Amino acid sequence: MAALGLVAGSGGLPAELAASARRAGWRVVAVGLVELADPALAQHVDAFEWAHVAAFGRLFEVLARHGAEDVVLAGKVPKTFLWQRPDAVKPDARALAALAAIRDRKDDSLLGAVVQVIEAEGLRVRSQLELAPDLCATPGVLGKVQPTREQEQDVAFGWPVAKTIGALDVGQSVVVQGKAVLALEAVEGTDRAIERGASLADRRRGVVVVKVAKPQQDPRFDVPTVGLATLRMLVAGGGGALAVEAGQTLVLEREALVAEADAAGVALLGVDERWLASRGGGA
Repeated sequence: MAALGLVAGSGGLPAELAASARRAGWRVVAVGLVELADPALAQHVDAFEWAHVAAFGRLFEVLARHGAEDVVLAGKVPKTFLWQRPDAVKPDARALAALAAIRDRKDDSLLGAVVQVIEAEGLRVRSQLELAPDLCATPGVLGKVQPTREQEQDVAFGWPVAKTIGALDVGQSVVVQGKAVLALEAVEGTDRAIERGASLADRRRGVVVVKVAKPQQDPRFDVPTVGLATLRMLVAGGGGALAVEAGQTLVLEREALVAEADAAGVALLGVDERWLASRGGGA
């Protein structure tokens, strides 16, 4: 059985991706990033060890010992963590050299440098979408709540805005109400952007959140993901609709997510270009 190295940050994605990979026949060796990964991940993998963020030597030692030649990156490593917790980040010589070589500190630049260091070691970094196709959002309404006409119009309005900030590698989500942008996602992440946008909205109408893949999305890292935390932030802000890009977004705890959305009256949508074209939107 081939071994898959799972580099795990925070959130629920590492456990769900591990489960998908094991169903597909992989033996999963997880390397949890210190103070980010959930220790409970150990219950969902075949082997589990810890490494500090940017400690590539330790990472490669663990992967080699377990015979893992394929690697997947999953979970969050927030930029705020990198800035606020320097004690938990222990870059070795390879990490420092990679950091010195990049032109900026955008997500794609940082994560692309991580991939280059890993692949320079002779390892293969695999696509999250390839390893967990069962987690991908499907086109159409995901639950029982149908979007209103106004919500559909807000999705079509917000889509090109989200794609534009994605192309700039700023964020992947926008918060919309009445064809007005209330918030754009930046370094704070989707959930905080929803909180900020909803605070400016008419709660009686709810808001629409649109989350997309970047036009230049590299499926080896930073694939858009939604789960219960995002939905609950939307519900706390007055509800509305959550639209994600079908085939390019990972949906975590789907059964629970759909059940909570239905109970809260929130429309969940998987959107693609065909859906947009049918409503007069799209690129």
